[in-house]
Amino acid sequence: MATRERLPPWHERQRLPNGREVLIRPVRPEDAEPLRAGFALLQPDEVRQRFLYALKELTPDMAERFTRIDPRTEFALVAAEPLPPGEALVGAVARVAIDERTQDAEFAILVSRYIANMGLGRYLMTRLVKWARGKKVHHLYGDVFEHNTPMLSLAQSLGFEREFQQDAPGLIRVSLDLRSKPAVDSRAGGETTPGT
Repeated sequence: MATRERLPPWHERQRLPNGREVLIRPVRPEDAEPLRAGFALLQPDEVRQRFLYALKELTPDMAERFTRIDPRTEFALVAAEPLPPGEALVGAVARVAIDERTQDAEFAILVSRYIANMGLGRYLMTRLVKWARGKKVHHLYGDVFEHNTPMLSLAQSLGFEREFQQDAPGLIRVSLDLRSKPAVDSRAGGETTPGT
């Protein structure tokens, strides 16, 4: 039996139900150009679900901002082809940012339609929850369009509560209180805990 490859922290190879292999890993500065290239493949609705407004292109400045994060308060994972950063096409991005005034954190996830409905969004969310717990975040939250049923269902299945936004019609805020017992890790049926 082949020796199992040891990967750095937060790196995992996943085989999707369609047989495609992706490498889930922290975002790198070299991902800026692949992110811009991948953005051009997204449908307008996919862009609106992620950014909550229409956006025609990911500018170089935006791509730079997304790929150069402050590790003290931000965390971002990509699901990419198992190629070196800068060459690998990125199919999904999950990120979280802590507001240090409140110790709450906002998440955002985008999974392209090419690898959607394969459990990747759920898995990425469990990784964000794990990282946020390790940083002693109080609440993890995100704003979701009320018609984005898959995301709302995913959040509900992981214990997120819904809060209607008075000042943002059409948006629902989903929030998870991380000070309570850990959520269930969807991979192994165990609890998510701080660490790797």
